[in-house]
Amino acid sequence: MITISEAAQAHFAKLLSSQAEGTNIRVFVVNPGTASAECGVSYCPVDAVEPEDLELKFDGFSAFVDADSKPFLEDAEIDFTTDQMGSQLTLKAPNAKLRKVADDAPLFDRVNYFLQAEVNPQLAGHGGECTLMEITEDGYAVLQFGGGCNGCSQIDVTVKDGIEKQLIELMGDEIKGVRDMTEHQRGEHSYY
Repeated sequence: MITISEAAQAHFAKLLSSQAEGTNIRVFVVNPGTASAECGVSYCPVDAVEPEDLELKFDGFSAFVDADSKPFLEDAEIDFTTDQMGSQLTLKAPNAKLRKVADDAPLFDRVNYFLQAEVNPQLAGHGGECTLMEITEDGYAVLQFGGGCNGCSQIDVTVKDGIEKQLIELMGDEIKGVRDMTEHQRGEHSYY
């Protein structure tokens, strides 16, 4: 569920050695499943462990995860690096903002998850976003673009060479292509 590198494990063990006996760490997500989700790590004294917590055992300590954070910490990674600029603990949780969907979830949910987890973070760097409106009976994902994507001269490249290509690679037996329903010249909807 959560991968903690050897360097991070050594860092936690060192920090915990100066804490009260039985203190471990807690890994959590604040505002899970939202755009403002934030991941964190804190000390977890013995009296802060809840019965529904998930305990992940490592060499010399345990990491506890609360029930609400658990699905959002799937595939999370914690690392500790040292370079000429100093030391840094990094926590990557690709599912913190959006709950991962099962491989057998409905097609709409799987395509939507892909867009929210993979595409929108990239589009956000340009002030844009896309929304899945529907999946047609003949297998096309119909998208609505907004923000910086609306009227962008590169939208055709984004749709065909980016989103469509990746979706067909991932779900080619179910998705034939992508259609953009945004009328980019006027910033309105035009279906297809």
